[in-house]
Parts: sequence; structure tokens; C-alpha cells
Amino acid sequence: MIQRRELLASSLGTALLSAVGMAQAQSTKPVRIVVPFAPGGVQDILARSFSVEMGAALGQTVIVENRAGAGGTIGNAYVARAEADGSVMVMAAASHNIAGSLYTKLTYDPQKDFAPLGHIGSASYVLMVHPDVPAKTAAEFIRHAKANPGKMNYASAGVGSATHLAMAYFTGLAGIDVVHVPLKATGEAINEVISGRAQAVIAASIGALAFAKDSRIRLLGVTSPKRSKYLPDLPTLAESGLPGYQFDSWFGLLGPAGVPAEHANRIHAAVSKLLKDPVILERLDKQGIEPRDMSNTDFAKLLAADYVRMAQVVKASGAKID
Repeated sequence: MIQRRELLASSLGTALLSAVGMAQAQSTKPVRIVVPFAPGGVQDILARSFSVEMGAALGQTVIVENRAGAGGTIGNAYVARAEADGSVMVMAAASHNIAGSLYTKLTYDPQKDFAPLGHIGSASYVLMVHPDVPAKTAAEFIRHAKANPGKMNYASAGVGSATHLAMAYFTGLAGIDVVHVPLKATGEAINEVISGRAQAVIAASIGALAFAKDSRIRLLGVTSPKRSKYLPDLPTLAESGLPGYQFDSWFGLLGPAGVPAEHANRIHAAVSKLLKDPVILERLDKQGIEPRDMSNTDFAKLLAADYVRMAQVVKASGAKID
């Protein structure tokens, strides 16, 4: 009987030490936020804007890691295959769900292979053109494009990115022929328009706000259903030339499917804490992102609804990638 008690005590002690060891390993293991696009893009800027504070909230080092390519699908695939222990997540946005309908073949499922860890906020996009384009409204841009089929082009952050689909959706609804020039980041796409090598780009507010008063580029309208609080004088594309057009994006952190509840809750709590921090809120405001804290359950519902909406957008745009 004494032997049995000693054996039980020994087993419990071993299990306890193992649990403590796992907790310590988790607390010291760096957290990686994967950005599926090149440095300088929307998701990259957002991730780096709070990585230090998030590390402090988690008590761990947070590293932002760029894994660009194939419209964000390379980085997404990497996270989908990562260990589901809360140490690897992706800074996701509209392009995450877009890929599910845009690509005929994916090595992962945007819905089933990911777990919501923390919703951050949302942002509208802005149609911007080079000043040489004779258009000051979306309607004038459409008329000019119709008069010059195939002679104009637009830049994007890459095939399958939100900047690509937002414009493909725009050209599809407008019935215009504008050539797509895919790059690797939103910043690169905007620079192509500034240089005059591309005539247009639809970029998230984070990439557009800095150019609101820049004579090297002209802002024509926002993609949201109502005017942006960050650019209140800029009309929506729907009201200025393309009725029915709407495109905006959520931003949030997703991990591999199967992340244990305790880890998911811990990360969500850290994000919630950041969304109450005046310093972080000011940074988000400067990036044109409207913060919105929500439970991971509600975030999952948002992801499911957005997946359906983006499937409709992809269909309307006519875009498809084998």
C-alpha cells in the first residue's frame, strides 16, 4: 500500500513538473506574427505598430516575420501547417478569404484550417490615380477608360491581394478594360502610380492617408458604403460613378486550427488590452483603421459571413487563378 502511494505521488509530481515545464516553455517561446506580404504593406505596418506592446502584454517576445508571395497564400499556408500552440499566427485581412474563391487550388482551407485569435478593426480602401489621368471622379475615370480600352493599367500588392480584387471588382462592374500590374506590396503599387508607370491603384486607407494632400497623386473616392471619417470630403465610389460598389476589409490575428482555448483566450485578452491603450488607438487612427474589439466567437461569425461576401465579389470581378 505504501509502495502504491509513493508511486502515485511520484507520478503526480512528474506530471506537475511536466505541466510547469510546458508553461515555462510557452512563456519564453517567441511569438511570431507572420505577414503574408512584403515589408511596407498594410498588414506589415499594422503588425509592427503594436508588436512591442503585444509582447509586453503576453510576457513574450513578439517577432514580425514576412513570408510574401502568391497573393498571401504562401504565408497563410505556412501558418496553417504551424504548431497550434499560440506561438505562430498570421496578420490576416480580406485577402485571406478572397483566396478561397480566387484560387482553384489551395493547399489549405481559409475557414477550416485557421482559428480566430483577435479581431483588431476594419478599413476602407481608396481609388487613387496619377495626376495625368484626366479624371477627378470615378465616373470620369470610367469614361476615360472606356475611351481607351487596354491602354491604362493599375498596380496592386500582388495577384490575389485585396488591392487586386478591389480593382478587378471595380473594372468588372464598370465594364472597362484596364491592365493589371501585380507587385509585392501596397507601398510599391502606390509608388508605381506616383511615378506614372501605372495609372491607378486601390489601396487601403493606411496607404492612402499620407497622400491626401500630395499633388503627385489624386484620390477619387473611398470603397466603403459610407464616407470615411478619415477622408470625410472624399465621396464613395458608389455615389461618384459606380452605384452598388462596396469593398472594405477586416484585420485580425488568426492561428492554426486547434489552438487550445487557454492560448486563444490569452492572445485575445492581449489584443483587447491593446485596443484600450490610447497610444495604440492613436496609431490605428493614423492608419485609417477603425478599432473594434470582439470575442473570438463573434470574430469567427464575421469570418464566415465575409467568406461568403468575398466569394460574391470574386465572382462579380471575373478573376480566377489556377
